[in-house]
Amino acid sequence: MSAPAHIPVMAREVVSALAPRENGVYVDATFGAGGYARAILTAANCTVYGFDRDPTAIDRAKAMVAEFGDRLRLINRPFAEMEEALAERGVDGVDGIVFDLGVSSMQLDEVERGFSFRREGPLSMRMDGGKPDAGDVIAKGDVRELAAIFRTYGEEKRAGRIARAIVNARETAPITTTTALAFIVEKAAPNWGKSKIHPATRVFQALRIFVNDELGQLVAGLRAAERLLRPAGRVLVVTFHSLEDRIVKRFFANRFPSGAAGSRHAPPAVKSAPTFEPVFAKALPPGDEETLANRRARSARLRGGVRLAAPFASIDDERLGLPGPIALKNFNEGKR
Repeated sequence: MSAPAHIPVMAREVVSALAPRENGVYVDATFGAGGYARAILTAANCTVYGFDRDPTAIDRAKAMVAEFGDRLRLINRPFAEMEEALAERGVDGVDGIVFDLGVSSMQLDEVERGFSFRREGPLSMRMDGGKPDAGDVIAKGDVRELAAIFRTYGEEKRAGRIARAIVNARETAPITTTTALAFIVEKAAPNWGKSKIHPATRVFQALRIFVNDELGQLVAGLRAAERLLRPAGRVLVVTFHSLEDRIVKRFFANRFPSGAAGSRHAPPAVKSAPTFEPVFAKALPPGDEETLANRRARSARLRGGVRLAAPFASIDDERLGLPGPIALKNFNEGKR
């Protein structure tokens, strides 16, 4: 038996809350290195469908597929399309779904993917390797567009200053590498040494979320999960930053019975039959032992719901906190 290459954040808590059962059908919506899928398959004699839009993640899983056989079925598509992809395979309902949002540790560590500014690599950040990528956005976006991306998806207070610095710098030479972009951002953010994080952190987060439409994918994935889950089925979501966590929190607040694990900061819930009940009284953080062993786990939060029998009810993007689209005039179409 091959050893797992990566242990996902809060794996023990996720699988415990999911409570896999014999002959159940589950979805690992963000397969990555297969950590959640492995834990689920080990916990019960069940079937797991693993989704990942990154073709390299699917290619790396060949040994794991050989290990678990027909119990593990991989699909190279984004989790926003899980409903259609499962229907094509004759699956019309599942017993549990897990999401581990954001970029994976493997993607961060692969220099050629351009997700991190710690080492020099090309500006890509596309999880599926497609276009337009982060390099295209940096090369073609104007000051207003870049500032909107950094402000909306990175919550960067110096978005305008950084955007102007990027546009000015590319007039001298193209910005094609992660370290070149990070250097420009660093120069545009004086006294950043007083901050706990490098000034490029929010800019890189914003570019990654934008080019991969991560928030739009999240909303579509949550809606698909609600339609796919059988009564008593469970959905578990691990978030890593406030933008995605806010969407997940509002989704559940609008789905739980009135007053159950809601938020006084969220818009009032729609008056319809609840479709979920909470797994946890509030978001669950990782334990001290895990955060000490894995710095990337520090910001993680786990939320979950148990599907009730009420039918799916629509909910608009604004109520979920999904930002409006940012259109780039030098591209054929806008992205969120």
